Amino acid sequence: MGEKFDYRSAPDPAMMGDPSGPEPSRRGFLFWIGAALNTVAALLIAIPVVGYLFSPWKKGAWQKWTDLGSTEQFPKGQTRLATYVNPFRTPWDGYTAETPCWVRREDSGDFTVFAVNCTHLGCPVRWFPESNLFMCPCHGGVYYADGSHAAGPPPRGLYTYEVRVKGNSLQVKAGRLPTLQESV
Repeated sequence: MGEKFDYRSAPDPAMMGDPSGPEPSRRGFLFWIGAALNTVAALLIAIPVVGYLFSPWKKGAWQKWTDLGSTEQFPKGQTRLATYVNPFRTPWDGYTAETPCWVRREDSGDFTVFAVNCTHLGCPVRWFPESNLFMCPCHGGVYYADGSHAAGPPPRGLYTYEVRVKGNSLQVKAGRLPTLQESV
């Protein structure tokens, strides 16, 4: 088996380039370029992973109370489409920062705000007042007026936003779209 490898020995100077010389070796240059690219790749992978691991401690960090409009805009017993501007938008969001949602005002005056996305694959659902149903055009998902699942492939009812009335203004906790994770 022969020679033992000494881990304490310095790297081969021919591989690293001569530091006193005016020009590094090609091998040394490629080594440092490869090391830099690997470091960048590791950081690009590590940053979202670390953010995911620490996100439970920042519950609600990406949510903020946002106005949907005056409560008079939403008559009792009706469901209306409303939009709000994502409070955590970035300059490149453009018109996608405007997030639609369905606002249902019960006869009692209570509000329920539904995410516009179907719980099956996220297609936008439409409200049909003639039948009192939300329907998804993509795969035939159907929801009752209270957002519960009626028919089709969706696994559950529509996601709902946390809602409050402040003064005469209807507000939702906006930022991240509501999901099952929020209710756990």
